[in-house]
Amino acid sequence: MKCFCRSDCRLWRPGPVRTMSSSDGPTAPFTALAVSRPAESVTHVQLHRPAKRNAMNKAFWSEMVECFQQISDDQACRVVVISGAGTMFTAGIDLMDMAADIVQPEGDDTARIAWNLRKLIRRYQETFSVLEKCPKPVVVAVHGACIGGGVDLITACDIRLCTQDAWFQVKEVDIGLAADVGTLQRLPKVIGSRSLVNELALTARKMYADEAKSSGLVSRVFPDQEAMMAGALEMAAEIVARSPVAVQGTKINLIYSRDHGVAEGLDYMATWNMSMLQTQDVMKSAQAAMEKKSPKETLFSKL
Repeated sequence: MKCFCRSDCRLWRPGPVRTMSSSDGPTAPFTALAVSRPAESVTHVQLHRPAKRNAMNKAFWSEMVECFQQISDDQACRVVVISGAGTMFTAGIDLMDMAADIVQPEGDDTARIAWNLRKLIRRYQETFSVLEKCPKPVVVAVHGACIGGGVDLITACDIRLCTQDAWFQVKEVDIGLAADVGTLQRLPKVIGSRSLVNELALTARKMYADEAKSSGLVSRVFPDQEAMMAGALEMAAEIVARSPVAVQGTKINLIYSRDHGVAEGLDYMATWNMSMLQTQDVMKSAQAAMEKKSPKETLFSKL
């Protein structure tokens, strides 16, 4: 497992913090992300291009994949929190940085240009699919604007929080394309109203925090960024206190059941738990319940 931290390991060492709203800068080897360990078993991934409103440049698309592949294998991590540095969560794709790849893809005829463009889009899709593939629950905390690719990102997360000043926008139709890295596939499964999804995607209008909460896009709205980050860390601590076998199995089966029928989901669950139920964590959790202990008082092994 590659260490995320700088040479002095200051950011990566577990320790209590009151806020996760800021950091000194991107964490090597990353240039668009700052990664830290703000609390025991909690990894904080911060989009960190505040001067560019956290716009998603070429480095971001590959760094997110590398980062979450590492997190998936990190036994010391049980929950991930994602946030944005600066005044907003993200302005979406960095058009200036990405224009050459999108407007002038490689290839000397139509078939080859199309083939290479498809490979490029699939690679960009993986940037957010990796959030779903990560077995650790991912909590995303949004403040200010969440535009375009930001919506693609948050819909791939497990729990979404925002501040009262947050707003969301499926912006792609305004720049002449259909959203192609996850929003059109995941947003209809996040929001209960297909009509609302269609409206947002076809008009590119802004959705503000209260509507995001009432429609189910986010589960909680906080008065400001400091309160939201404290709330995210508190929620992460609650998840960390539970068995990692139970937590990661729950995430994996929730996503599987979302994409399959009830009968298939039940069959997959039975196959999953025929081995996972043999964990010592079940007995430890039962013992703690009988002794009226908090889950936080129970020690579970790393997974």
